[in-house]
Amino acid sequence: MGGLFLYYPTPISALDSLSIFGQSVDEIVQITVFDLRLPRALTAAIMGANLAVAGTLLQTITRNPLASPSLLSVNAGASLAMVIATAVLPTTSHHYSIALIASLGGGLSWLLVMMISGGWQLNANRQRVILAGIAVSLFCAALTKLVIIIAEDHAANIMNWLAGGLAHVRWGEWQVAFPFFLLTILFSLLFASRLNLLHLSDESAQTLGINLSLIRWLSNVVALLIVGSSVTIAGPIAFIGLLIPHLARYWIGYDLRKALPIAMLFGASLMLFADIMARAVNFLVRSPPEQF
Repeated sequence: MGGLFLYYPTPISALDSLSIFGQSVDEIVQITVFDLRLPRALTAAIMGANLAVAGTLLQTITRNPLASPSLLSVNAGASLAMVIATAVLPTTSHHYSIALIASLGGGLSWLLVMMISGGWQLNANRQRVILAGIAVSLFCAALTKLVIIIAEDHAANIMNWLAGGLAHVRWGEWQVAFPFFLLTILFSLLFASRLNLLHLSDESAQTLGINLSLIRWLSNVVALLIVGSSVTIAGPIAFIGLLIPHLARYWIGYDLRKALPIAMLFGASLMLFADIMARAVNFLVRSPPEQF
């Protein structure tokens, strides 16, 4: 029996969408809403929240308003690790393993940036950190292109992933994103008040008894994990981590106990809106034929 292909939008009312929770539901509605749209929307919202928190954490621990996963080469390093994993281990399908590989790549790239710029030093030069991040990003991008050239058999899949998007997202991808979302919430609740002290100078924060090295290390690990999981699912996404922290601070101020939840809300909303608009602009491009 042949598969069912959907090449065109299927009109579904709000009542039809709610019917998926009832006893009797049309098969097309079930597939379209529950198997396609719902996991995609939930994953987009979770990823937007995660990336917004990652950007907020990086801007806080570096005290640099331009810091973001993209400008600090975390995205580029995670993408390079993903591309290498795809080329070397093309049969690897365990989502969590791939997410950890991407996080490791992002972490190594971030470590290289900090080593080059001296970002861990007291009163480190902010511009130097950003310039080092851009340089390492370009280096990782060049290596990524080299891997694509060498692994030409996988070039099409790699290029499609690097373009980014959520058209392929199903419940399996949501299961990867959701634990990292819980990690984001837990970390925000436990450490927001301590992270507020990073707005002070290092000397002032240490005087108050804060272990700066531990807080920064934990913040980096959380940021790298959630960026790695997001890159694994949708490819490198740059604008959320840079833009949303500024919007949250403009709206609510610098208190991270309030700014982190607002950043999560704004990030989820913007990511979901961007995905909806991408599908609306060109349905055939962003929603390729689905087979069931």
